[in-house]
Amino acid sequence: MEDVAGTCPEAANPSHDQRMLASRASCEAQKRLLRRAGKIDGKALLSEVACEPALSIEHVTHAYGERVALDDVSFTVARGSCTALLGLNGAGKTTLFSLVTRLFAARQGQIRVLGFDINRDPGEALRRLGVVFQARTLDLDLSVTQNLRYHAALHGLGAGEAKARAAEVLARMELSARAGEKARNLSGGQMRRVEIARALLHSPRLLVLDEPTVGLDINARASILRHLRELVAQTGLTVLWATHLLDEVNATDEVVVLHKGHILATGSTESVIEAQRAKDIGGAFASLIADPSDASAQAPS
Repeated sequence: MEDVAGTCPEAANPSHDQRMLASRASCEAQKRLLRRAGKIDGKALLSEVACEPALSIEHVTHAYGERVALDDVSFTVARGSCTALLGLNGAGKTTLFSLVTRLFAARQGQIRVLGFDINRDPGEALRRLGVVFQARTLDLDLSVTQNLRYHAALHGLGAGEAKARAAEVLARMELSARAGEKARNLSGGQMRRVEIARALLHSPRLLVLDEPTVGLDINARASILRHLRELVAQTGLTVLWATHLLDEVNATDEVVVLHKGHILATGSTESVIEAQRAKDIGGAFASLIADPSDASAQAPS
């Protein structure tokens, strides 16, 4: 995966840290030029400079007591990409998302959203972040529209803007006809699409989803992924979703493979497959996580 979409230099076969340093230096140079030109100033500068990745994770480690859930994790998510965080259950995916969303404090390492450090500037970082958690979080006794308007109020949207935005995101998720129904009357796939619509209300630049298709049938899963890829293609939104289901990843996606708290691979689906000399992403994943002492290691189904 490229740290910057064609804007920052790379040396031949650079390490991740070398790429990060080159990216940072190029971004800082762009910011200085923009400041001198008087074109942009202040906090808005960070999110407008094209070479700032949508998400940057640098040397993040997190432990629960003596159990290390994430061990020196580093990767970036390029703007406008659709990226799968691929790993088995227990790999550390939910822990990582809890750190990105500030449910947990990131005590070791650095996390930045559109250039904003989540510890030093959490308001600016979270303002640009939309989140869909693995657990269902809709109020089942409220209508779809009421769920969205309540969430909009938490983001400080006025009544008129909230109404307009709710109508817009429900239309995009093909749920306009269900706007007045109570959430409990929806199918599992429809509930998940409402949660995605809710996460888009405040117009985030980065959408993160923790196992959004868990428990859904094959058609509902396909619908969720189709909507996510359309959002990326049509709006330029950046999407990062966690999954253990290999068949959710297609050739156009970027991939980050997380296993037992370690990053094993990043890049386009095709590049990860090629690097492992595999036929498909399932074979590449199996090769990456294989324990040399266990010849029976298998990829998840």
